Parts: sequence; structure tokens; C-alpha cells
Amino acid sequence: MNLIEKLNWRYAVKRYTNAKVPTNKLNRILEAIRLSASSAGLQPYSILVIENEELKKQLLAAANNQPQVTEASHLLVFATWENITEEKVNNYIQHVATVRDMALESLDVYKNRLLGLTARNAEENFNWAARQTYIAMGTGLVAAADEQVDATPMEGFDSVGFDDILKLKEKGLKSVAIMTLGYRDIVNDPTVNFKKVRRSGEDLFIHFKN
Repeated sequence: MNLIEKLNWRYAVKRYTNAKVPTNKLNRILEAIRLSASSAGLQPYSILVIENEELKKQLLAAANNQPQVTEASHLLVFATWENITEEKVNNYIQHVATVRDMALESLDVYKNRLLGLTARNAEENFNWAARQTYIAMGTGLVAAADEQVDATPMEGFDSVGFDDILKLKEKGLKSVAIMTLGYRDIVNDPTVNFKKVRRSGEDLFIHFKN
């Protein structure tokens, strides 16, 4: 299948089998997420990759008892930085200089632009960072489809409960979305044979042509 066929194949799976996603497929999905687009390249988030069955059970109630959380092979928790700090910006700039073998001083303009984020309030920065996090999750959904691994993006969970169980506050993070990875249960998933419903291209896209 080509990519468009795989995107037609994917859907938000409601019930999973207990089949495990092979490590090589998981690693490619995670690598795609790592390489996802991010404003200024800052990547103001972390992704928790949860395979531990006991931990998934602990999270189930905070996930409103959605069965995907415990049935799926892996649970990814997308957690956003609570705020953009000078320390985080400095660490990122140092990383850029190291990877690109550049003098740190040559990045001063870039650094100062990013440091401008620290003048905003924490809520504004968190909302901005959360939008970046969703870009990463979208990349993960496409990567999973490309690997023919089923995935379900979810917002319907108690983020405070997740943060408490996963001790995210101590890490300066807040959970904003979760995504399960695994293989659809074609017997027990009531939506497995539903046709995909999306707006037509004529309705969705507004073209401005020469």
C-alpha cells in the first residue's frame, strides 16, 4: 500500500488484541516522532513510552476506563513543558552548536529570539508548546499507519490523574494527549468495518490559483 492507502486503512481503533508491536516498528514510529516538525526546532515536550502492564492498569481509571489503554501494546503519553525557561533555551542552543559544530556565539541572534519566549507568561507558553506537541503526535499517527500499526489518539482522560501517577509535575511536564499503539481486534471492535468519513477535497480546501 502507498501512503494514501495506508491513511485510508487507519482509523481510531476502539478495541485491541494483546499482540505486541515489534521493536523495529516501534522504534521507527518513535524516530518519526523525534524527527517531527517543531517551531524553532525546540521540541517543548517529552513522550513517555509505556509498555509496563501494571502501570497501564494504574492509569486506566484516569483514562476514563477506555479499554485501549490496557489492551494496546504501547501507550504513548505526550507531555508538554509547563513553561519555556532560560535554562531550556540555553541547553537547546548548546545542543545546536554541538550537533552543527558551530561557535556558540554565532547563534546569539537565534538564542535571543528564543529567549523572547521567556518574557511571556507560563500559560501562554504552555498553550504554544501544547500545539507543538500535537504536531509530533500527528507525525506519530502517520508513521504508525506507514508501519501498518494501529493507533488511537485520545484526549478524553484525566490529565491531572496521569500527571500524578507518572510524577510529571516533578519533571516540569503536563500531559496533553495520549496515543495507543497495537493491532485492531476485528472481532470485538464495533467500528472496525465502518467506512472512513472525511469532508471532500472540494469542501475542505480553498484554493487561490494564479
